[in-house]
Amino acid sequence: MPRHRFNVFGRILDLEPCPSGWRCYAVGQDGKRAPVQLAVPADLPASDLGQYLYDIYHELATGSRGDVVEISVSGSQGA
Repeated sequence: MPRHRFNVFGRILDLEPCPSGWRCYAVGQDGKRAPVQLAVPADLPASDLGQYLYDIYHELATGSRGDVVEISVSGSQGA
C-alpha cells in the first residue's frame, strides 16, 4: 500500500489510503508510528495531501520550519 510521508513544520506524518479515505500517523524519532485523529476527505487525491496538511497545521509554522514537504519513504512500495 503506498504511503505518503510529510515533514509538517518539523513534525513527521505518514498518510495511507484506506477504504474510508486516509489514515494518518505521527512518526516519532525512533520511527514508531502513532495514530493521529485527523479528518482527511476520502476524495482528496494524493497530489493534494501536502496543501491540505499545510492548511490544517499552518499555525505550527515558525521562521525555521515554515513549510510542508513530502519525504520519500524507502521500501513503502509493496510493504
